[in-house]
Amino acid sequence: MVEASANLDRMILLAGGEFRMGSDRHYPEEAPQHLVGVKGFWIDPVPVTNRQFTDFVAATGYVTVAERPLDPAEYRGAEPEMLAAGSLVFHKTRGPVDLRDIRNWWTWTPGASWRHPEGSCSNIAERMDHPVVHVAFEDAEACARWMGKDLPTEAEWEFASRGGLDGADFVWGNELSPDERQMANYWLGEFPWQHICADGRERTSPVGCFPANGYGLYDMIGNVWEWTTDWYGAKHRADASSPCCVPQNPRGGTKEASLDQAQPHAPIPRKVVKGGSFLCAENYCRRYRPAARHAQMVDTGMSHIGFRCIVRKGGEDD
Repeated sequence: MVEASANLDRMILLAGGEFRMGSDRHYPEEAPQHLVGVKGFWIDPVPVTNRQFTDFVAATGYVTVAERPLDPAEYRGAEPEMLAAGSLVFHKTRGPVDLRDIRNWWTWTPGASWRHPEGSCSNIAERMDHPVVHVAFEDAEACARWMGKDLPTEAEWEFASRGGLDGADFVWGNELSPDERQMANYWLGEFPWQHICADGRERTSPVGCFPANGYGLYDMIGNVWEWTTDWYGAKHRADASSPCCVPQNPRGGTKEASLDQAQPHAPIPRKVVKGGSFLCAENYCRRYRPAARHAQMVDTGMSHIGFRCIVRKGGEDD
């Protein structure tokens, strides 16, 4: 695979520094809040778009995980129709449902992929400037490497997302809708059945539609979740009571510890995704915040997960 060279002129250089990572006031997996340091790096101002991913696939012939039939040996007990190439697609429900069961709004859809976000009858012709979705971790990593870039660690992503507002709830401050203004693409109304959106859009939006954060970065919360390189752990490993030794660009837990103990039949390791998506709502998954984090199986893209890339200074990998 021939790799491109990163165009740093189109990226934003962050000097690095220390910040308070995580939160003690929201979901338990965000705790404990702790001081972290990161070195300087360049970061893309927006998530990778369908246009950019199209260029990657055209240059390399890459086939994403969602476009490959599943190996029955790796998914024992799965129904034959579940082994067909496809992905999980969100569908708005007709009315209120049990929010404890995600099967009420997620549907395995054969033919769904980055080219066909809602299934084989859909396409991205009018969404070339939307973030690419249905990309599994290895898809995002392959595209990043082809562009001469990397995926961020969780600490790097959160540092960038905060835009210099250390400890703030959102990337613009502590109020979700200052002056009743919607600042990001998230769900308005009662999830997953009622969406109050003035522009009629209920899924992804073109990148850069909403205000940038203090570092000039767009869509750091809402629109799509973004992959990081960290293995998921139920809590941050740092000890908030020991501020004497500030960890530098800490990694998450181990691959083995990232497995979902509630699903022993599906031993698929999980990475941390950040930022929330167009499905985050006040009544469900209030994770449209820099501190928020979520576990995602590495083999699963879904219709609300994308990524953005970084380049570390000097090419070092902390």
